Amino acid sequence: MLAHEVLLSFASKLEFEPVGGTIGNLTLGRGKIAGVPAYVAMVENRIASGSLGVKESDKLASLFKVVAAQKAPLLMYLDSAGARVSEGLPALGAFRHMYRAALAMAASGARTAVYCGANCFGGASMLACLAGTRYYAKNTRLAMSGPAILAQSAGVSVLDEMFQAMSMSSIGAEARTKLSLGNLPATAASLGEPLVAAATLQQRHIELGARLSQISKGVMVTPAEKVERKDLAKLYPEHYDLTGKDGLMFGEALYQGAPVSVVGLTGGSLLGATRAWQAADLIWKMQASPPKALHLLVDCESHATALDDERVMLSAYLADLACAIHALGAAGTHIESTVLEKLGGGVYVALSAAAAQVNLLYGAGIQLLPGRAIASILGDAGESHFDFAEYQKARVAEHELKLGIV
Repeated sequence: MLAHEVLLSFASKLEFEPVGGTIGNLTLGRGKIAGVPAYVAMVENRIASGSLGVKESDKLASLFKVVAAQKAPLLMYLDSAGARVSEGLPALGAFRHMYRAALAMAASGARTAVYCGANCFGGASMLACLAGTRYYAKNTRLAMSGPAILAQSAGVSVLDEMFQAMSMSSIGAEARTKLSLGNLPATAASLGEPLVAAATLQQRHIELGARLSQISKGVMVTPAEKVERKDLAKLYPEHYDLTGKDGLMFGEALYQGAPVSVVGLTGGSLLGATRAWQAADLIWKMQASPPKALHLLVDCESHATALDDERVMLSAYLADLACAIHALGAAGTHIESTVLEKLGGGVYVALSAAAAQVNLLYGAGIQLLPGRAIASILGDAGESHFDFAEYQKARVAEHELKLGIV
């Protein structure tokens, strides 16, 4: 089935009845799956590539809270490029809070399934990866980055036939359905199948680790080294003991007289599947003895844009990292994310959605997407600069750290 056929069957087979009017690209309602009442959300490509603006994200957040509280079935049709770039910071803040509600829903045990349309990119792909099952139309493409950004990263034209073939073999429906049991082809029969209990979030983490063997062969293992940085010395003047390797650091520190655990994504390099999984693994392991506080430190502008990372479904690794942070917060750990330099896109969502507080070091910045990605969408390559009050108003960050610098 092609995406438009999936959409038509989705509405008819599920006996979809809309509740309220359509909001941008979003329509909410009720339906039935195998005779069982279910909530239904349809995100269609009507405006700006099906992107999710403030109103759509806020409505979805409310729905996810109801689904989590009732542990009710949820079915989604998702044809979306992610957060709406034209709405800027407010769209990013709204998406953050929507994704927080989606994480709680995923952890609640509610049975969920996503039927993917033609495109499922960026934050929308991270949302799809929280579902117990994903169904793909024949022409579905699911990835953190769309083909234009992937081609730009590879140094080729998006119209290059060889690149198009490589891209589809990495992010297309056939490739995705080969990755795990949670990825299935969309068929007329699948639209009537009852929702089954999915693997637990920690089981999914283990499966993602096994999948990494596809891109880790022959990679040199570098030794961990003690981390010393001027910004860390100002952030933790009493004491810090951190070890780092390959852009991932971890350890302990004293903050305002109290011990905190620290995990950092540093070095400025883009976040790929391997480092995201390693960070998630550190945080999942803290579940055995949850610390009172965890600080997530980051100077990682965005996610990786390489086909190798997309072949293993980078979106799932960012979703896994977000799930680990949410689970630790639910266990009682106070979690803060601190932006040391630049942060944006799906990495921001993964690190901030479940955090109790996002801190911004004076001079650091958060953006919806890196400038090159915004340029490919809006044609404007200029980077935006914001006052901290704008971050607060948009619900993107809560606190600015000046650390005696000014």
